[in-house]
Amino acid sequence: MGGRRTRFVAARKAAGYTQEGFAFALGLDPSTVNRWERGTSEPQVHNWPKVAELLKVTPAELAELLRDGVAAPGDLVSVTQPATASPTTVLSSANDLTMRAAQFGLVYAASLPATVEVVAELGRSDMERRQFLTGAMFSVAASIAPSRDWLVATLEEATQTRGRVGSPQIETIRKTFGIFQELDVMRGGGHARTQLTAYLKQVVIPLLQENDPETANGAELYSAASEQLYLLGWMAFDNGEHAIAQRYLIQSLRLAEAAMNVELGAHVLAGLSDQATLTGHPDHGVQLARTGIAGLSRGHSPACLADLRALQARAEAAMGDSGAAAKSVHLSQQAFEQVVTDEEQEWARFIDVAYLNGEYAHAFRDLERPAEAAMFAQLSADDAARQRRARRGSLAKAAMARAALSEHNLDKATAVALEATHLAVTVKSSRSTEAVNDLRDRLKPHRRSPVVQDFFEETDLLMAALA
Repeated sequence: MGGRRTRFVAARKAAGYTQEGFAFALGLDPSTVNRWERGTSEPQVHNWPKVAELLKVTPAELAELLRDGVAAPGDLVSVTQPATASPTTVLSSANDLTMRAAQFGLVYAASLPATVEVVAELGRSDMERRQFLTGAMFSVAASIAPSRDWLVATLEEATQTRGRVGSPQIETIRKTFGIFQELDVMRGGGHARTQLTAYLKQVVIPLLQENDPETANGAELYSAASEQLYLLGWMAFDNGEHAIAQRYLIQSLRLAEAAMNVELGAHVLAGLSDQATLTGHPDHGVQLARTGIAGLSRGHSPACLADLRALQARAEAAMGDSGAAAKSVHLSQQAFEQVVTDEEQEWARFIDVAYLNGEYAHAFRDLERPAEAAMFAQLSADDAARQRRARRGSLAKAAMARAALSEHNLDKATAVALEATHLAVTVKSSRSTEAVNDLRDRLKPHRRSPVVQDFFEETDLLMAALA
């Protein structure tokens, strides 16, 4: 750190405190506050709520005050400054506030209290569907900087072994995650997200505000919170809400770093990679997957590595790089052979045969290699049926239908497409719905065929139920 924190000093004075009086109000030695103001240290996590309260700012605004350097005109210090405050300590312009709203949740903050404040606001906004968040844009480039920051932090930190803690609260959070993950996998991302968001807001965030990830118990808590943020992001992703999903995932990545959970951080990057590729940015998808793979050099999760390699293959296939994609599929299969289920974290439970073969099928589909796409899709569909996973089954069947259509087998294509539709209507997943709509578009040129006519008559009725 370097440079006197002029804005912090100004806020302390505007609140009516001398340095000694401020320290006394916090129950600290004046030398501690002096170090904060000289920029050589900052408040510990558990002190942030009290510091923010005394300065009459939010934790997010406190993070702004603690940035090094001299205040510039228009800098934000407090939303409740007294009348004696300087003109340089008032709110920024309306344009600046609009810009902040657009960037909300996309920033990978160095300060954990600021991160927790963003998570709390993100949860509130998701529940209430505030206009600025529902209208926020998805920007794939915004995922790259956090991935780089995570990788740098991960490679610089020494790997530490943390024992499992027996805290009933944390165990309850983890059990809750397991229940909602099961709901997501079996019924799609549109189910139960509101309830999980409420749980995050009412139970998890207050615990984050009161605990420090430097402790073993705190690290477990931050990991559990990161898992829930990831799941909320994935639910939004599956429901086609990419702007909200991206924000959840970025904040999940930050909490995973705070908990020093390398494997979980790499898992979040897999989600960001998947999102980048499916929104038409496979070059970013490759970059994000490679970052996660590099980070795993400090961790151990063959399941996560298999996932990252599979998503790298999908991105490479979308870019038309057949050789690279086939190699990534092979490396993914090799990684999955090393999986020992009991050694993997709970979130890795569904990185399995149904999921991975489905990803391989989509990679070969995009490479226009229908035989391999059909083979992997069949393996995925069979395992999904065994587990009664309708969303995964619908996506696998859609890939099989695409492969049959590429081989000009209209009868098989329509039969399997109908199976995909029947599965899709049982879950709330925009990805499943989009896959069916894609098949309908591809079959439209063949509507004169009796089998295609029958397909449209039945699927028109089925899809009307989703409208």
